[in-house]
Amino acid sequence: MSDVRRTDAVLLLVALVWGSSYLSAQTATAALPVLLVLFARYALSAVACLGLIASRRRGTRLWTRDELRTGVPLGLTQAAVLVVETYGVAHTSAANAGLIISLTIVLTPFLDRGGHRGTLPPSFFAATGVCVLAVGLLMSGNGFHAPRLGDLLMLGAALIRAVHVALVGRFTSGRAIRPLHLTTVQTLVGTVLFLPVAALDLPTLVRADPATWAQLLYLALFCSVFAFLAQTWAVQRTSASRASLLLGTEPVWAVAVGVALGGEHLTPLTGLGAALMVAGTYWGQAVERAHRSTPELPLPSVHAEAHAATPALIKDPACQTTPTAPTTLTSG
Repeated sequence: MSDVRRTDAVLLLVALVWGSSYLSAQTATAALPVLLVLFARYALSAVACLGLIASRRRGTRLWTRDELRTGVPLGLTQAAVLVVETYGVAHTSAANAGLIISLTIVLTPFLDRGGHRGTLPPSFFAATGVCVLAVGLLMSGNGFHAPRLGDLLMLGAALIRAVHVALVGRFTSGRAIRPLHLTTVQTLVGTVLFLPVAALDLPTLVRADPATWAQLLYLALFCSVFAFLAQTWAVQRTSASRASLLLGTEPVWAVAVGVALGGEHLTPLTGLGAALMVAGTYWGQAVERAHRSTPELPLPSVHAEAHAATPALIKDPACQTTPTAPTTLTSG
């Protein structure tokens, strides 16, 4: 498997895990307060990440300055995504939550300025338009009509997530950042943020039933530790726009989990919307990949033309790139 395909596969797996997270979050918030669920998710994630770091630390620094400087703001934006998203899924259906959050694929390209090849071609935005149409069909197929509070919150979460995805690419590009260590900083930031507001409800968490704890562990270990780590690893190897398109298959997985485990019904419009979402995603990623890999044509120097000398290259600051530092990855 090529590096490009491996990266794509990891992002699709993240989309699958996140697609299933809405049903888990809805189940957990039905038994526990939202902020307590978020604290438990972050605290369990932090413990798991710290354990992984302790098992792999062999004389290396615990965290580098770049990892701390990057992890703190990304931890804040990630916490903002989860708090709005979790309140949203608590006040709407799991299917609607997964569908509305996919609007991130439309918002991210407008925020992604980390590429070095200028504006994406119109065909990319046509592909995102197909995805938007797919979202509309999926919403209609699941009985979505007038927006509810949860639906509006999910729209806000889509905007914040687009900002977060763009920032991940911008902050980690060209820096020797270990994804596990960056993810650990993010989980510690979230734990510190939610501990004060969840402290009074901690006895309720201790008395939670095994089914609720199973949902919390799934949200922490798979939807947080694995997903955050895999997303950071993958975005460092692709663009934020392409990552957003692949993660845009999330509503398809959300519908699939809803049908298989949540008792929802797959209507003809839902099936058509899912097919259009997959088609739009693959079309968009092909356009973005071709746009990113096409070599730029050299521009003749104005001074060289004026003096009829050998043409030189104009170095436009907007098109210059800086050498990319090698990224140190943890094994496993």
